[in-house]
Amino acid sequence: ARAVSPKGALGLMQLMPATARRYGVADPLDAAQNLQGGAHHLRDLLDLFSDNKELALAAYNAGTGAVMAHGRRIPPFAETTRYVPAVLQSYKLLRRGTQAIEN
Repeated sequence: ARAVSPKGALGLMQLMPATARRYGVADPLDAAQNLQGGAHHLRDLLDLFSDNKELALAAYNAGTGAVMAHGRRIPPFAETTRYVPAVLQSYKLLRRGTQAIEN
């Protein structure tokens, strides 16, 4: 909850300070505020990219400007090209587990 990246991203959802401010997160190291702000940010990115999870995740990691500058494609940054498939794989595993519990 108190994580700080070398690039200045804060907390569980690794919010950049400007993003935290945009979503009304007064204390980015407060877990509840950070999760709420990060969830709202991700929802806005999903809306912006028409529910394209790959592009929303790429924008979450590299910034919306980077995705736009690369023609609404995943930017060819090593961190981002690792991040997107890793998060999607975790998402698929979690969804599969949730569906198994519901059935």
